[in-house]
Amino acid sequence: MTGVDISAVVGSLQFKLALKNSILAAGTGTIISIAAAYILAICVVRTNMRFREVFSVFASLPMLIPSISHGMGLILLLGSNGILTRLLGIKQSVYGFRGIVLGSVFYAFPVAFLMLADILKYEDGSPYEAAAVLGIPKSSQFLSITVPYLRKPLIAVVFAVFTLIFTDYGVPLMIGGRFTTLPVLMYQEVIGLLNFNRGSVIGFFLLIPAIIAFLFDVLNKDTGNQTFTIQEKAKKESALRDAAAAIYCMLICLIIALPLVIFIVLTFVNKYPVDLSFTLDNITRTLNMSAGQYLMNSLIIALGVSVLGTMLSYIIAYFTARTPGKTSKTLHLISITSLAIPGLVLGLSYVLFFKGSFLYGTLGILILVNIIHFLASPYLMAYNSLCKLNANLEDVGLTLGISRFFVIRDCLIPQTKLTIFEMFSYFFVNSMMTISAVSFLATVRNKPISLMITQFEAQLFLEGAAFISLAILSCNFIVKCLIYVLRKKANGQI
Repeated sequence: MTGVDISAVVGSLQFKLALKNSILAAGTGTIISIAAAYILAICVVRTNMRFREVFSVFASLPMLIPSISHGMGLILLLGSNGILTRLLGIKQSVYGFRGIVLGSVFYAFPVAFLMLADILKYEDGSPYEAAAVLGIPKSSQFLSITVPYLRKPLIAVVFAVFTLIFTDYGVPLMIGGRFTTLPVLMYQEVIGLLNFNRGSVIGFFLLIPAIIAFLFDVLNKDTGNQTFTIQEKAKKESALRDAAAAIYCMLICLIIALPLVIFIVLTFVNKYPVDLSFTLDNITRTLNMSAGQYLMNSLIIALGVSVLGTMLSYIIAYFTARTPGKTSKTLHLISITSLAIPGLVLGLSYVLFFKGSFLYGTLGILILVNIIHFLASPYLMAYNSLCKLNANLEDVGLTLGISRFFVIRDCLIPQTKLTIFEMFSYFFVNSMMTISAVSFLATVRNKPISLMITQFEAQLFLEGAAFISLAILSCNFIVKCLIYVLRKKANGQI
């Protein structure tokens, strides 16, 4: 790649417009996602309303299907012939900036919620109790206790959500119209024009948010929670607060359900919107195209990624959070950078590196690429949790002759077990629904079921694509329910 090539790409009007569009859409989507997710996290973690865990599971539903499916769902709801467009007589177009932001919020909101809820769970309530005894006003408590606690984790959440939206090509590709973003531009260059040089330049710019996130992380020191045990923040009884929280959670769940319900409708109609009569032919036709075999491939991949990825990300988080140093900072940068690497770029690099090896064409290479692709968010979950635990535990253990292994096994893991469950869940559901990272590595033998969505959309078989999305959603929802039961059991509630 020469300087002329880089200047030609960066100086082009097309690139400048795509960069501006990406920053605008990602920034707007990030603000909306984090604001809505923080309120929901407060409702789930800090109130006594009923069915809090159910709302938590339901809020993660949008991350159980590919981002491109969100775009398809929005078109079917708010497009020219969309259900809500016809029902409500909506005149404004959903294509372009509005559609990208809306679809990106659906896509990124669950990630923001899971990370924020995880952060709030580990906030120590002791300082608040002491402040209340001393008569310190709640506004001063917020500025002096809450803000310093949330500062560093919130920076990580902001950049995690921003880079997730900034590097996504599924929603903009489906619903962006003429509002081109950088990932779509890279997709057009690499897939459409096979111009890998231009694509690599664009890919480099997609890495910038992760680099900035690392600089913020280094410059914003956080000493963490200095108590050996974390006391849960007290929840005062308030029927009005709990009722308001329940209403907000139900409203969020209703909005989340709208794009997902359309897949159920589309699966069981002959041809939308021409023939809406009930049929099972779409399911039969899809199964006859080896959907069952590809579903089994996806389940094997997702389980492998979940087990190995959770172990790897927790080990890395332990070293970066509990053993500070230059090596830890470098490892932290590498770990969060994986969030910003587009799946297309990662898949292409794996093709070039592993082609001809014993891994190429196997399920193993798909497991490996998914672990690297989705490592950042589970890593940040573990990193934020481990940073908040007392920093002197290992030193105390060493004084008592207790090795790090037993400190991790008997102290750290029990205190972060809920985070570990969320990490496992995150790896599983994303591995089930990913398209970009595996598109260049899949063969007829190891193909995951998610790739059938793009195949059916290319064939204009939207009913089949809807059924595949519904199948992926169902599998991921079952796993989410199992995680919910395990969390309840871990808390001694069942």
